[in-house]
Amino acid sequence: MPITAPPERRYLIPFRSQLLPHLFTDVLVIGAGVAGMRAAIEAAAAGADVIVLAKSALDQSNTAWAQGGVAVAIDEDDSPDLHFGDTLAAGADLCDEPAVRVLVDEAPDAIRALLAEGMRVDREPGGRVHLGREGGHHRARIVHTDGASTGRELVRCLSAWLDRMPSVRLFDACFALDLLSLPGNGTTPGRVVGAITHHPRYGLQVIWARTTILATGGLGQLYRETTNPRVATGDGVAMAWRAGALVGDLEFVQFHPTTLYVAGATRMLISEAVRGAGAVLVNEEGERFMARCHEMADLAPRDVVSRAILQERRRTQGGSVYLDVRHLGDAFARQFPDLDAGLRSFGLESRRDLIPVHPSAHYALGGVWTDLSGQTSVPGLMACGEASCMGLHGANRLASNSLLEGLVFGRRTGAAAALAAHGNGPVAPARINSEVAETDRADLDIVDVRSSLRSAMWRHVGIERSGPRLADILDMIAFWSRYTLGVVFDDPDGWETQNMLEVGAVMVRAGLWRCESRGAHRRLDHPEAAPAFRVHARWCRGRPDPDIVPVRSDSTGG
Repeated sequence: MPITAPPERRYLIPFRSQLLPHLFTDVLVIGAGVAGMRAAIEAAAAGADVIVLAKSALDQSNTAWAQGGVAVAIDEDDSPDLHFGDTLAAGADLCDEPAVRVLVDEAPDAIRALLAEGMRVDREPGGRVHLGREGGHHRARIVHTDGASTGRELVRCLSAWLDRMPSVRLFDACFALDLLSLPGNGTTPGRVVGAITHHPRYGLQVIWARTTILATGGLGQLYRETTNPRVATGDGVAMAWRAGALVGDLEFVQFHPTTLYVAGATRMLISEAVRGAGAVLVNEEGERFMARCHEMADLAPRDVVSRAILQERRRTQGGSVYLDVRHLGDAFARQFPDLDAGLRSFGLESRRDLIPVHPSAHYALGGVWTDLSGQTSVPGLMACGEASCMGLHGANRLASNSLLEGLVFGRRTGAAAALAAHGNGPVAPARINSEVAETDRADLDIVDVRSSLRSAMWRHVGIERSGPRLADILDMIAFWSRYTLGVVFDDPDGWETQNMLEVGAVMVRAGLWRCESRGAHRRLDHPEAAPAFRVHARWCRGRPDPDIVPVRSDSTGG
């Protein structure tokens, strides 16, 4: 049977009909952060041959850049039930309870597995694991490394674990352009059978897979201000969208309240663990203002803190907001050595200076819709981690549940992918017919398109939104798309920008549809939460209206 990309997505394949180099595997994992590596480990442990694609180096992922830690209820005064309650509270009444129950119940085993594999974590003098506290948590339950270097250590541990598995092949600097599918039947998308990839050394390749997992991480680069690395361009959501998969909750983007805000400086994340250790937010007069915004004050959920900072700046007519760690003295440098060094590189002395901060786009709460085993609505295609969505985080993610999600649901998805691969028949190589007509790109400045998109998303689809502004940017994206989506590019900048435009359009449509304010989605023209919108909205290419799914409680099951 011929393998073809559907006509509407041929523009992403920069080659004409030809036989390309072929690779074969049971499970193809696109993405090498915590979710992708944990999925690959579990699939390989189940007997599958696995290929993992890393778009860049392993240290260039949201996982590697993560500071805070992993949330887990292992202290004697804590419990999965308490963790469950904090997660639901942060999610603004939109969390699917079966997903949350899986997360909190499987968290202790996930941490024990890491410790058994040699992950280094901060400990008390007696050797007990030190547990920090972050926003939205009523207990200290954050496992961390060097205060705020957990992501880097997690990547080291998982990559070493992966290296010990002979059935896993890891390709770095390998860009997945698009998924390949068998023809559908008109109403149901065809089974995904792998992907077309590009490597700077080996060029274009086809990787055939019995099961494909999207673990491509987030989409923070759609925003001008973001904590995410350069690679976080929403590629997995875009590929799934083109393959006909359902995507959901994309109107919800979490903004981290405290990133370094110095002119000309990179937007360095300042971990929530710093506030957990006693740092406070103050305005230009040195006044603490969070106590009048939420009962948990500086440890309120992230959406609350981000909006409070925005409102404080507006109240003081553009005045700055600062993180004050001066009273922590030398303890700050001891507990957060990397952060302290980073601040020093910008001329800030933690014992002396206030640290200017501002919210930045941090985490995509929506993504490719899956069940609790990572299965999407398309046969042969699975997803996990930040690229996925199963209603876990609701309208706002609880701090340090992200790395935990990658560990728990990466493991579940990897196990399910191996099982599915054994049930799927082998994929035979085929000539790929991509009849593209190149569009003239002589006048197209892809850097300008990308920069304009990011600025417009920050202005119109940021912490505060309104219907007219969302409608304006939808028109802008349609304009840029007319000149960009039909172009055949031969470099990652072009492919990423096309992905960003497609994902951005869905995000804006979802934001226009949700006429309420809930969690991370704040509509100035609809300032209150509305019971009618206590649902998930799932979108599919070719359908103008969303598929509405009720929020699931424990009684409705998974």
